Amino acid sequence: MLLVVTGVGFLIHIYSVGYMWEEGGFYRFFSYLNLFMFFMLTLVLANNYLLMFIGWEGVGLASYLLIGFFFLRDSAASAGKKAFIVNRIGDFGFLIALFLLIKHFGSLNFEQLFKSISVLPAETGGAGLLTSIGLLLMVGAAGKSAQIPLYVWLPDAMEGPTPVSALIHAATMVTAGVYMVARSHVIFDRAPTALIVVAIIGTLTALFAATIGVAQTDIKKVLAYSTISQLGYMFMACGVAAYSAGIFHLVTHAFFKGLLFLAAGSVIHAVGGEQDMRHMGGLRTKIPWTFWTMTMATFAIGGFPPFAGFFSKDAILWRAYSSTYGGSWVYWAIGLFTAFLTSFYMFRLWFLTFFGKYRGAAEEVHGRAEHAGHGAHLGREEHGHGGIHESPRIMLLPLVILAVLSVVGGWIGWPTALGGSNHFDKFLEPALHVTAPGASAGTISESAQSQAIEYSEQGGKEMAFTIISVVAAGFGLMLAWLLYYRRPELPQRIADSLGGFYHAVVSKYYVDEFYAAIFVKPLVEGSTRILWQGVDQGVIDSTINSSADGAREFSDAARHMQSGNLRSYAGWIAAGAAVVIAYMTWMGTR
Repeated sequence: MLLVVTGVGFLIHIYSVGYMWEEGGFYRFFSYLNLFMFFMLTLVLANNYLLMFIGWEGVGLASYLLIGFFFLRDSAASAGKKAFIVNRIGDFGFLIALFLLIKHFGSLNFEQLFKSISVLPAETGGAGLLTSIGLLLMVGAAGKSAQIPLYVWLPDAMEGPTPVSALIHAATMVTAGVYMVARSHVIFDRAPTALIVVAIIGTLTALFAATIGVAQTDIKKVLAYSTISQLGYMFMACGVAAYSAGIFHLVTHAFFKGLLFLAAGSVIHAVGGEQDMRHMGGLRTKIPWTFWTMTMATFAIGGFPPFAGFFSKDAILWRAYSSTYGGSWVYWAIGLFTAFLTSFYMFRLWFLTFFGKYRGAAEEVHGRAEHAGHGAHLGREEHGHGGIHESPRIMLLPLVILAVLSVVGGWIGWPTALGGSNHFDKFLEPALHVTAPGASAGTISESAQSQAIEYSEQGGKEMAFTIISVVAAGFGLMLAWLLYYRRPELPQRIADSLGGFYHAVVSKYYVDEFYAAIFVKPLVEGSTRILWQGVDQGVIDSTINSSADGAREFSDAARHMQSGNLRSYAGWIAAGAAVVIAYMTWMGTR
């Protein structure tokens, strides 16, 4: 995790120098960026849940600042607040889980806590303490990693600068939930019900987000829903106790999704800030470095060998089917269909952006970096393509490095069924092996051993599943080629024939509108009428105003005593003396 966070984060920092060079708030941007990195590293390096929670909350704060970086835009400010509030909902569940842990085990230190939990039996009879803790941890993970039903903040987070999208959605913040679940595997191993919930939420999120991504036209929104879908894959793996497969996909996803976001930023930079893919096209000859690097990332996320995404996604699909910890053909089938959709919408983006004719405004557009002095500072080269231009070298270097990693980054997990030895699994085995209930933390369970034997015996079946997944990715590529390159008039006909269903997909199934009607509007109206008009104005303001009016009337009456007339003062003194004498006489007779 340290290598992924700091490695990809370093490349994004370099890219950001070119991307943000002429933007306002250059120094503020990098202060927020490094604040984010500080809290993310705190989260990863923590040896206890309390310190992890500090980093957890810190990345939420930093993401609010980064997403709302262009705070003068209402949409950016609203997106930042939405991310912050939705994450607080998930964090509430995480916090309750920590309260339960400290109450029942007396520690939040990982080593002490997991040692105490490892001797407990699995809760197969229903929802016990560990199941409750696991479910609450998953609530926190669902908020941070944008899973159903708390995924709604992430698409709106595209309002931040593109390097922010790459940092938050590729390697760091959104993967924190996956990291936390894998880090807590000792708890989940003894809570089968919680594991099933993790697998179901991950599987449904992967499919749900992929169907939305198919119909989006904003290049960054497509990648946002793709991120949600890929995170669903990671949770699917964790839900069948294939934690190493989930972390493996986290690593390869950091490479190709970071590259996709940065390359999308390069495309947006080239066409003067345009993000609608319908207004792009024909850019492969005008921004060739961006085209070739994004092509590698597209094939990687599509699941084609020998690119990185092929190995990690194949590992998840196989474990989702074969795992003795809840594996099912249902997970595999939904994951396979999602792989097909992933290939389709990513190659749809590829064809719409780089092929055909340019469909945007005249080429006199000027990109964000077309500024005086840019070449002198950043080594920018003019390519002679009018207004559409390649990005400066300082932005292209991170793309090239990530493109290489998108190709070779998955080779460390080359599966045994394909002639490899899966070094990644062996590397993580001491930290992520599944321990049997009642066994010591250093003992591999018999069921895990039998699972490994089963994997070796089913090498032929794994090979067949691998071929099927590659064929599904190929079908996605061919369908995208047919609809968006060979017959570009077909998509509109299909959309018209689907009618209301297509509009529902384009509108993201109206989930935001549903949440607004069910939760947001009642809360806003309730707080306005009850808390503000009722309590604040009706009770507090009325009480204070009444007290103020009474004090004003009393002081108005009392001030007449100060008349400046000596006879009046003498009369008041005599009256006061009479009262004092009368009181003393009365006290003396008692």
